[in-house]
Amino acid sequence: MLRLRLLTWDVKDTLLRLRQPVGQSYAAEARAHGLQVQPEALGRSFREVYGAQSRRFPNYGHGQGLSSRQWWLDVVKQSFRLSGVQDEAALAKLAEKLYRDYCSPHNWEVLPGAAETLGRCRQLGFRMGVVSNFDSRLEAILSQCDLRHHFQFVLTSEAAGFAKPDGRIFEQALRLGGARPEQAAHIGDDYSRDYRAARAAGMHSFLLRAAGQGEGPEVPPEHVLPTLSHLLARIEK
Repeated sequence: MLRLRLLTWDVKDTLLRLRQPVGQSYAAEARAHGLQVQPEALGRSFREVYGAQSRRFPNYGHGQGLSSRQWWLDVVKQSFRLSGVQDEAALAKLAEKLYRDYCSPHNWEVLPGAAETLGRCRQLGFRMGVVSNFDSRLEAILSQCDLRHHFQFVLTSEAAGFAKPDGRIFEQALRLGGARPEQAAHIGDDYSRDYRAARAAGMHSFLLRAAGQGEGPEVPPEHVLPTLSHLLARIEK
């Protein structure tokens, strides 16, 4: 039986997921502004731009003179430009509207079993926190999706100054949670940034890997969660 005091959680694709692909939501907003852009083209452009922006300005430009808001506005505008939209006034409006929209439940939904699992973990007396490669909007998103009250703290990579898999973000989480590494476990869906990084910091960790996701790196079966509800049997005191 694990002697845990603190559980830390990834958010995107662990507790929350996008309701629809980015290309579709961007295209829908463009139509509302009188512009016709193919969702598939926007999806491809977004992936290309997001990757390039992340390489050039890691962690939302932290320490490089960018705010996360400006980082995202640039990503949105460049994604539309690559998809053929050149109206700069329209681009500015689209970027601002989408930046706000991605802070609401309009674009996010809670994964099945997440709220119930979090509630049960609280009932069992675990301290809980979020450790996420996200920007400052995460607090509001969690509140809007009725999950914020489960957590003692929400630590984003923007606030921490370090992004997973950097172990320093986990060290900050342990300080916030008042626990030693061996007393804590991290739950997430990414092998490198969540599962392996938390273990490198001395914590326990569990990898959410739903059936049909395909084979990834080898992980002991007792560390794999087919669904979030499987966590309870691994950690109940």
